[in-house]
Amino acid sequence: MRRDDNPEFIEALARGLDVLRCFESGRPAMSLSEVAAAVNLARPTARRILITLEQLGYVRSSDEGFALTPKVLELGMAYIGATGLWEIARPHLRDLVAKTNESCSIAQLDGSDIVYVARVAVPKLVTLAVTIGTRFPAAQTSLGKVLLAALSPAELDRVLAEPSRSGLTTRWQPDRAELDSALREVRAQGWAATDEQLAAGIRSVAAPIRDGDGQVVASVNVNAHAAETSMDTLLDHHLPLLLRTASAIGADWDAYNARPLEVVPPPA
Repeated sequence: MRRDDNPEFIEALARGLDVLRCFESGRPAMSLSEVAAAVNLARPTARRILITLEQLGYVRSSDEGFALTPKVLELGMAYIGATGLWEIARPHLRDLVAKTNESCSIAQLDGSDIVYVARVAVPKLVTLAVTIGTRFPAAQTSLGKVLLAALSPAELDRVLAEPSRSGLTTRWQPDRAELDSALREVRAQGWAATDEQLAAGIRSVAAPIRDGDGQVVASVNVNAHAAETSMDTLLDHHLPLLLRTASAIGADWDAYNARPLEVVPPPA
């Protein structure tokens, strides 16, 4: 069934993207039947899509079933490369990691989830694996709270109406009144913290990255394990460093976007 009444909408393309998204970290290989069931497609349709993706190099088949290939990373990395965010943020994140000895990440909002777009990691005891492209429910993360707090009331309603696609069951399940109260606190103080709201052992603090107009374009955090880093350390030592880092990234981001560069099409 079509999901959009726009005559320009290409249903076949949408189905192909659905197939790519149905592969999760917990099941890297899936049978044809599993793929068809996951995206609510008939087996012949799912098979044709998988064969097409295989010929394009995005999927491989084996005795275990179908699995994504590393070429899929090109789709996400094209976005990151186009924004220039990684090149801008990398030296600042490395400096912050050196000063805190904790992993630091940048995320942006995608529906009601956050998606990690940059990260400098320190090998630590962690309960959740995080890589570029990992998504978590926004409300239970410090990164997500910062991004949600920056939305207008109408935007916030629209975002929260979308179900999470992270596949994760979180420890903290706030009702809307509780979440609104938490976001008001974030707006007032200019940063957000979480203490094992996403999962046991995970605590973090995050700050907004703003462009030259003051708009929040991303958020940056310091992530720690509860067994190694106290909330006092996170807030008293790491937070001031984080706020300076967020400001520095925002300043560089503004300078990058203000560069005198024009791209024109080649002559006919």
